[in-house]
Amino acid sequence: MDILATVEKRPHVIFVPFPAQSHVKAMLKLAVYLHHKGLRITFINTENIHKRLLNSGGLHCLDGSPGFRFKTIPDGIPSNSEGDYGGGRILDYFETNFLTPFVDLVVKLPDTPTCIISDGCMSLFTIDAAKELGIPIMSYWTFSACGFMGMYQVQSLIDKGLVPLKDESDLTNGYLETVIDWIPGMEGIRLKDMCSIIRTTNLDDKVLNFCISASAKSHNVIHNIFHTFDSLETSIVNAFSSMFPQVYTVGPLQLHLDQISENEKQTKMSSFNGYSLWKEESECLQWLESKEPNSVIYVNYGSFTKMSLQDLTEFGWGLANSSYYFLWIIRSDLVVGETAALSPEYKVFIENKGFIASWCSQEMVLNHPSVGGFLTHCGWGSTIESLSAGVPMICWPYLWDQVTNCRYICKEWEVGLEMGNEVKREEVSKLVQELMGEGGNKMRNKAIEWQEKARAATRSDGSSALNLSKLIEEIVMLSRN
Repeated sequence: MDILATVEKRPHVIFVPFPAQSHVKAMLKLAVYLHHKGLRITFINTENIHKRLLNSGGLHCLDGSPGFRFKTIPDGIPSNSEGDYGGGRILDYFETNFLTPFVDLVVKLPDTPTCIISDGCMSLFTIDAAKELGIPIMSYWTFSACGFMGMYQVQSLIDKGLVPLKDESDLTNGYLETVIDWIPGMEGIRLKDMCSIIRTTNLDDKVLNFCISASAKSHNVIHNIFHTFDSLETSIVNAFSSMFPQVYTVGPLQLHLDQISENEKQTKMSSFNGYSLWKEESECLQWLESKEPNSVIYVNYGSFTKMSLQDLTEFGWGLANSSYYFLWIIRSDLVVGETAALSPEYKVFIENKGFIASWCSQEMVLNHPSVGGFLTHCGWGSTIESLSAGVPMICWPYLWDQVTNCRYICKEWEVGLEMGNEVKREEVSKLVQELMGEGGNKMRNKAIEWQEKARAATRSDGSSALNLSKLIEEIVMLSRN
């Protein structure tokens, strides 16, 4: 029985993502799914994020459909900027300016909200707002369970004297190899595998304290939602279930959306297509059509990673010398302080081997038959999309939870190879050859196993599908109170 069929007025959910590509995308997909199931949605982006979505997808990309609307709040970022969301700037602004405009916006909405689903990284601000408004709130952590656990345990690392680092030498003297044997569900984890925010000598570091406070707020809500699936991170999910009153693993969300028929999409779902903050180039998909199955290595460092021009050059020649075709995404802002320019000699050398684009539809690329591997920064969005597509990975983590995801990709899930931090063309070539050649068959088979488990989790009787049903039931119950 459809529980919403018994509801006189459709529940209304407010979504508040952290203003960054992977967070917005994951929250939008959950919002679209709930809207498809009959809930009304108000999705609140910052002004800068909203403008970037419109710039990348077109003026009508966020038109939506009845019951799904977009609203904005200020974020203090210039309209022509891609945003400094990784540092303290946006946090400063939210601390001092978020509450009042958010509360004013919600109060002026034409229909009373049933609840707020807040990005866990926004909970420092949204929980206070929800309390002032008298609206129930849930937290949605858009990264892996292991990634969240790594962030959650930072305060314990400080309490035990393991963090902060004594001095910069701890980054290179083997200290980060220290094994942590007391974290639930993360046996054998090392300091180097923990969220990169611990790699500081400053206990007053703003981002460090933001992460500590945000993860602690998980105990201020009853419902914590995670974009993972039970069989992927069983031990950590079980640990969460003993820590929090209600835990919902709901991923991979795209696999839920893929099961919706085209007819249903046209009649019931929001019609917007604005998931990306960068304009996607379709030419690379046409290029992939000309390649044999599993013959292309796809390279994308995500939406935030930065590198030097030297690193870019080493990656480039490493890919070119691997003898495999490659699709390489180079964002306009990828190289620090310089244009991501490749030499004319290089462009001639790769003319028949590589395709370079500034952005693409990653899920379409990963699911293309010609793609046999993914060189990634290990952001959770990229990781779960690769697992969903059954594609093994080469891991070059940059920061945050990416180092934790890398550990699990390579050691626990056995679908990846780890690169060293220092980019060397010889290592790039060697790893590409290993992953794409016969040596990568075991990882490829393992990736396909995880793909099937992800699909099983999202079938009607799967763990993620059942959790989404429970989540909707809970929201309906809130609407009746």
